[in-house]
Amino acid sequence: MFALWRRLAIFLLTFSLGACASYEDRDPIPEDFPIHGIDVSRWQGDIDWHKVRKAGTEFAFLKATEGGDHLDPKFIENWNGAKAAGVPRGAYHFYFFCRPVEDQIAWFIQNVPVDPTALPPVLDMEWNGESSCRARPPRGKIIADMTLFLDTLQRHYGKRPIIYTTVDFHREILVGHFTAHDFWIRSVARHPMHMYYKRNDWVFWQYTAEGTVPGIKGDVDRNVFFGTKRQWQQWLRGELPNPAP
Repeated sequence: MFALWRRLAIFLLTFSLGACASYEDRDPIPEDFPIHGIDVSRWQGDIDWHKVRKAGTEFAFLKATEGGDHLDPKFIENWNGAKAAGVPRGAYHFYFFCRPVEDQIAWFIQNVPVDPTALPPVLDMEWNGESSCRARPPRGKIIADMTLFLDTLQRHYGKRPIIYTTVDFHREILVGHFTAHDFWIRSVARHPMHMYYKRNDWVFWQYTAEGTVPGIKGDVDRNVFFGTKRQWQQWLRGELPNPAP
């Protein structure tokens, strides 16, 4: 039902923009979606959040923690700055396969405040290929640890966490799991509903790592929400149905 509802939303969105082809004829492109946002970390440096908001940014996900001992040095500044500028924001944790899940849960909770106005917390799941960690635990271990992480955060923050992932990690590990959670998919080469991504109920799509936004110097990750402006407001209020388990 959720996937059908999302397909209808995108079809109506494409039609309302005057597209010559329907959703069934082509993959939607980022410009087809009215709700755009960003995700940032220390690498974006000092951010003018008021300029970011005036540029039409509707949401921001901020890197908070990584593993069990790394706190992004810009997190608190971005957390406070985005809220002051009126940009809905949430925090994300980059999962590190060389650290026990219990340490990572405790570290995130220690550093990310409970704020009822914040977006749901995000668990970033991808292989740690560019770090010192080369571990690749078995699928069963990953699923069990993710379940503990997600359930603990949901109890602590009162909101069901979002799962950020890459196409390859999803294909290798996550197919058929966590269907009650909203997914945020990184797919910079093609639309995430392409055949290489087997899930069709994503909620956020990171479509580029080389975006530009007033108020931020240099490149920034850009993302879209899957639905209309009205649906975005419903999602913020927690009024949209979750995918069926």
